[in-house]
Amino acid sequence: MEVQIHFDKITQSFQKAIQENRTFLFEYEIYELLKNSGSETPPQVHFLKKDAHPREDELSSIPGNRIVMKIVSPTIIHKTEVKGVKILDNQPAKIRSSRRRMMDEIPANYASWMEKNKSLRPPCYANLSGEDLLQAIRKDIQGVLLCQYMPPDSEAFGNELLVSIRKTREFGMIITAGLGGTDTELYATRFRKGQAIVSASTEMIDGESFFHLFRQTIAYQKLAGISRGQTRIVSDQQLIECFSSFISMANYYSPFNPDAPVIIEELEINPFAFTDYQMVPLDGLCSFSFPKPLPVKRPLPKIHHLLHPKTIAIIGVSITKNNFGKIILKNILAAGFRKSNIVIIRPDASEINGVTCVSSLSALKRKIDLFVVAVSAENVPGLVQQVIDLDAAESVMLIPAGIGEKKGSEQKAEQLHQKISSAHLTKEGGPVFLGSNCMGVISFPGHYDTVFVPKEKLSEKRLTAKRNSAFISQSGAFLITRTGKLPNIDPGYMISIGNQIDLTVGDIVTFLKDLDHIDILAIYMEGFNEMDGLSFCRSVRQAVENGKQIIFYKAGRTPEGKTATSSHTASLAGDYAVCESCVRQAGAMVADNFSQFEDLYVLATRFHTKKITGNRLAVLSGAGFVAVGMADNIQGETFSLQMSSLSSATISRLEKLIREHHLDALVDIKNPMDINPAANDLLHIQITEVLLQDPSVDCIVIGIVPMSPAMQTLPEPGTDGHFSENSIAVLLPELVKQSQKPIITVVDGGTIYDPLVEALEKGDIPVFRTADRAVAAAAKYIEGQMYADLLRNKKN
Repeated sequence: MEVQIHFDKITQSFQKAIQENRTFLFEYEIYELLKNSGSETPPQVHFLKKDAHPREDELSSIPGNRIVMKIVSPTIIHKTEVKGVKILDNQPAKIRSSRRRMMDEIPANYASWMEKNKSLRPPCYANLSGEDLLQAIRKDIQGVLLCQYMPPDSEAFGNELLVSIRKTREFGMIITAGLGGTDTELYATRFRKGQAIVSASTEMIDGESFFHLFRQTIAYQKLAGISRGQTRIVSDQQLIECFSSFISMANYYSPFNPDAPVIIEELEINPFAFTDYQMVPLDGLCSFSFPKPLPVKRPLPKIHHLLHPKTIAIIGVSITKNNFGKIILKNILAAGFRKSNIVIIRPDASEINGVTCVSSLSALKRKIDLFVVAVSAENVPGLVQQVIDLDAAESVMLIPAGIGEKKGSEQKAEQLHQKISSAHLTKEGGPVFLGSNCMGVISFPGHYDTVFVPKEKLSEKRLTAKRNSAFISQSGAFLITRTGKLPNIDPGYMISIGNQIDLTVGDIVTFLKDLDHIDILAIYMEGFNEMDGLSFCRSVRQAVENGKQIIFYKAGRTPEGKTATSSHTASLAGDYAVCESCVRQAGAMVADNFSQFEDLYVLATRFHTKKITGNRLAVLSGAGFVAVGMADNIQGETFSLQMSSLSSATISRLEKLIREHHLDALVDIKNPMDINPAANDLLHIQITEVLLQDPSVDCIVIGIVPMSPAMQTLPEPGTDGHFSENSIAVLLPELVKQSQKPIITVVDGGTIYDPLVEALEKGDIPVFRTADRAVAAAAKYIEGQMYADLLRNKKN
């Protein structure tokens, strides 16, 4: 939707503030901004400066029987808490006396409030107390604002709206909307995720799409009169126009707009109230900054040399000890990389483990595709400069830690980053750098392994494991431990990105998204570089549109701004909340914990070629508690399944099967279906076949009760682990191969049944050891894939 916005007039408001040495707008200036933004008309206002002697006509300039008076100060954000908002009779005498009282009482009120809310104390008052603090507060007070009183249509809970845009370091401009008012933070913490507020990247959404996101909130239910006892007080069109206006302003005054005169740091209206189908802003804040250069772009085609090198050089290989460099060398050789294409930088040796050594980087006979640096951190800056000056390599892997992540090393990291960025500005672009604090890379297509963990300490993979995924992790330990726990997961690429001193996660995903042999990207992150969160999300969206599946986990979830923020928005939509929202809207499946990350990764590898047609689940189990446990876990904060309503034809066929197996006196036909411990392997398969043919069933979960005497869940004696041809371990994999619908199993039993689990997993069947975890993972996966399909269809 196009909204007419007078950017020239809005820019004049910012320029006026700049002329007065301010990087914020006062409330009355924000109302002027809103007038020029194409959104709702704010109330009439009149600003009375603190030293002014207002005339009678000034005090009578606002229409209506009542009037709102507000304190105006750059440091007083929460006006209500310090009695800085009053509703008065609209009489000049009353306005004069109330103005004097407010100007006199506010300093003491504010000082007392800061004493109780020390974490919200503005820095400018940090070392002040007593009379010095009161004088400073008085000096900052600019006056009072007289506002037209526009009584809301309803004062019921949920009838106020917060809308804001703000700049974030990782994702650029973000729009947030939801329940408004003085208790908005309380609502956000007490309601389920996504019900109180929603956020999105303004670069990746428009007003209508954001409105559809907003419709999921309680705020919309209230404003639209959907909840009991409510009447609609605003139209959908008004909300879409408001969101479109805020998104347009965000993208105009954005770090990504090279012509932006200023950058909006934050523009928040809290709340909008509603009077006779008018959106009335009752309070607002706005701060801005000045444009600065964006991070230098990396030459991304050189990532090909990093992941598929034809030549490798290593520095830091010990002659006698099994140090990191030596382990890396052994692992490269064990991965099948040719010795003749490896060279070691070592002046005091001619060869190590049959690999040629040279004295220095300058002694290299040709430019290297990949240079692996496994020396101590203090030697890295000099080596980086040498590589750049000699143009010795296309890509560099920095293994050492202690550059950036350790306290006190930030300056060293920044200097290193500047060196590398300067090289990227040259004609050739310089080399790309992975790390530092990089645990290494395993690239099966590149035939090398630089992870500095001895092979004997890593779990072996099953021969059936597919290599159609890439696993990217900021933590090398997370990378190794997760894959070690999952023998059926064998990524084609395992990439430890470390501190992202140069190449970022956004860069790696941008490269991988176009590789045809990679279907799945699993990503663990602790933090994004400046503006790289947005780059990452754009690449995730493109990868999803290309048919890939993305699993994402973000560590470090402490909400930003809970203790030291000036606005409602930052405390509502903190760092993690914004990240989760943006990445999910880009099309990734966002895991809530480590276990869910593993589960989604497994399901993606098994179901990538399956058809997800909906979220209707059919459940069968030989134990009642398993069936009930599944039904109890079909809904969560961020996912939802529904139990399928079986067709009459399906019910008839199931009744016939149950009679044929003489279980009709024990089993009722329903969903979930408890088929009794007396049900044998064949009946499990036959019921599954019937359910697969029901068009109202999109996914099936089978709860196998391995202790049942009717089930053949143990290998036959004396067969070296082989199962009977009538065992579900043999029959179910054959059925799964023929099915386009996803099938999940649950084996809730001890280690004695590990052979059964292994047999099913070898047959490409996901196996869970508890029913609740199985259904929660299925729900999250199916919902993620349904949204991904929506994005693909929208693109097409």
